[in-house]
Amino acid sequence: MKDPESSTVFAGVDGRTDTELPEWYRQKKRVNDPESFAEAVRDLPQAVETTVAYQNPYTDEWVETERFNALVEPGRARDQATESEPETDPLFHVPTDSYSIINPADVYQPLEDVLREETIEDTSLGDVMFGEIRRYRGGGEVHMDVMFDGLEVRLPGRSDPITMGVTSGYDFFGEHAVYVEGFAQDGYCSNSMRSLTDKEVIKHVGDIRNFRTWWEELLAQVELVADDLFGFIRDAQDIDLDFSDLPFTVTEFYSLLGFPDYLAERAASDAEANAASPIEIDMWTLHSGATYALTHFFQGKEGASLDGYVRTANDILFNPEGTIERVERAYEEQLETDGDDGSQASLAGERALASIERVNDDLQEKIDQFEEREDALRERFQDAMS
Repeated sequence: MKDPESSTVFAGVDGRTDTELPEWYRQKKRVNDPESFAEAVRDLPQAVETTVAYQNPYTDEWVETERFNALVEPGRARDQATESEPETDPLFHVPTDSYSIINPADVYQPLEDVLREETIEDTSLGDVMFGEIRRYRGGGEVHMDVMFDGLEVRLPGRSDPITMGVTSGYDFFGEHAVYVEGFAQDGYCSNSMRSLTDKEVIKHVGDIRNFRTWWEELLAQVELVADDLFGFIRDAQDIDLDFSDLPFTVTEFYSLLGFPDYLAERAASDAEANAASPIEIDMWTLHSGATYALTHFFQGKEGASLDGYVRTANDILFNPEGTIERVERAYEEQLETDGDDGSQASLAGERALASIERVNDDLQEKIDQFEEREDALRERFQDAMS
């Protein structure tokens, strides 16, 4: 992903905690003295409304309008008014009058309150929280990862855990509503696992809901995912794709799923390097290859441009049947496109499709386990929200 203009690593909900970063995360971020979450949120730019005017091209007079209100950062607006920093630009956006400002304190102070009260193994979540806040476009766009040390999945043979949490963000430019979704980071390889719950969104329009209740519901979902993630991973490790029996390479597997070439190549390289055999790779390793490519080499921005690829990567882990079916459809379309006259695929192509179908048939019994696990998780989500 594109590098942020600035970032802040935090640990602990406020200055009353003495939370330390987990060793694997501290080594990755190389920060010895992180701020508290509350302090990091207070330092984020705010937005306030101010009057908008337009210049009449015939009279050169400025005319105020109530149809729009400019969103500006108040600190930079003050700086602009001084002789020392007249070039400072405080403007974020000029939305219509239906736009409702949601400042970071509105969203994340209720989270602080919830984290002080919620516990994991009799320890306040506020005492074990850590993560990073990333700022773009002068602080008008913000994304953050919030994780909880101890809310984790540990895989056999690995010293570092997969740590659960949420990723959240917003902007003042009318592009990103306030959002949050389940998130995890694999300490073994620093891969980020996004969209582990449905993305919840609150738009900057109309009445703003109770954020405290919002956070309570979302954290309950994350804890449920943590309980089941190990099971999904274990089941995915039991599903192998033998690429010697398939009509495409590992790189082409990712390309057929819609990854651009540069990501497909990175994902395949990682999957092959971490598999017991480079031609027989399980679905968990294929998923890890995808998250490796997205975490470390994705060239776009955080947000919508990333979300589609994340969903595809997650399907490799959580929906292997859908993944194989998608690959089969893409391969069939490729055969039709490559045909000389657009007619039925050649005999070789038909054999190739048959080999993919056999893989899908062989997986059916194991896939049933995924569907049962996913249905049970959805039911628990509903119970937690009711």
